[in-house]
Amino acid sequence: MSPAALLFVYCVFIFAASNAGGRLSDLIQMTHLRTQLLMSGVGGLMLGIAMLHLLPHAGELLQSSSKTGMGALIGVVSMFLLIRLFHTHDHGGPISRSRAAEAAPQHVHDHDHGHDCDGHSHAAQQPSKRFGWAGVFFGLALHTLIDGVALASSVIADASHGSWYGLAGIGTFLVIALHIPLDSFAITSVMSKQGWSAGAQRLASMLFSLACPLGAFLMYLGATTVLDGSDVLGWGLAVSAGFFICIALADLLPEVAFHDHDRVKLTVALLLGVVIAIGIENLPGHDHSHGPDDQPGHNHHF
Repeated sequence: MSPAALLFVYCVFIFAASNAGGRLSDLIQMTHLRTQLLMSGVGGLMLGIAMLHLLPHAGELLQSSSKTGMGALIGVVSMFLLIRLFHTHDHGGPISRSRAAEAAPQHVHDHDHGHDCDGHSHAAQQPSKRFGWAGVFFGLALHTLIDGVALASSVIADASHGSWYGLAGIGTFLVIALHIPLDSFAITSVMSKQGWSAGAQRLASMLFSLACPLGAFLMYLGATTVLDGSDVLGWGLAVSAGFFICIALADLLPEVAFHDHDRVKLTVALLLGVVIAIGIENLPGHDHSHGPDDQPGHNHHF
């Protein structure tokens, strides 16, 4: 299968996963523990893919450790600012539609850990988010657009030296496919709490589902035609690695480090995600070493 066809298949699955995420509470009972376990496992997988796949490929293509580090730093700082501005990624919010209607408006990366220090609870009341659901939607859509960039970059980079059963970028695809339902669910949960109709929630979920395919299409087009032969692919991988690292740590540290309950289960889920990432990167075809004739930036990917 060609990289373009494989990328299309990946995007179809991601689109479906995102739409399903918007109706997650209608499909399965997302208890607090199940949500936290999924977050920890996906966070471990995301961290492993960033460190073992995206950064090594970026270093190969950029031929510069300083450029690779700068790209990753840009990604980490950009995602941190995105989280701070739009309060994206609160997966610890309501876990059902009925509870969503009654719950206080806590969402996206606003982890309620419920622990307390010197009698002062860190789960104190917080002011209403200034952008409401639209801010959450925009922030998550922008981050998911970058997910598409990461996916296209991984597929193109992997296709240059073969991959396991031709599944170029499989690790990056799994990270996005497993994480994006939670993002979509975060958007519809916020909308539900703010009184939006089911039809409006479905429309928002549908529009959000287009963000990753759009990012993938733009990156693929740019890397293979408009900017072919430049460092755009390497920079895309490095910045995407920074995004993944920031998202993983922002999800992992609060859930695993600060929750007294289920700490062992969450830690095991985290380690399982890391182990899966290591396994993926040791599949046949995931060799980051290149011969002297393999120079990045040339059209040898296809």
